[in-house]
Amino acid sequence: MTTCVFVQIRCRPGTTYAVAERIVLKEIHSELYSTSGEFDLLLKLYIPEGADVGKYINDNLLDVEGIERSLTTLTFSAF
Repeated sequence: MTTCVFVQIRCRPGTTYAVAERIVLKEIHSELYSTSGEFDLLLKLYIPEGADVGKYINDNLLDVEGIERSLTTLTFSAF
């Protein structure tokens, strides 16, 4: 069973659209939204079964140029 996580992403000023385009090209996400507030993007992705969540995000997302900070929320159940 895969794990659904949400990652909020803060980008360096002026790079939000470029960061979003780089993420889309990686094809790792389920959904990607621009947002208002403290973070610029909200990413929904499914971590493959057996993969370490932190390592997967680090290896597949956080290498994107322009990402300044991220906040990951793990999910447990859908209602």
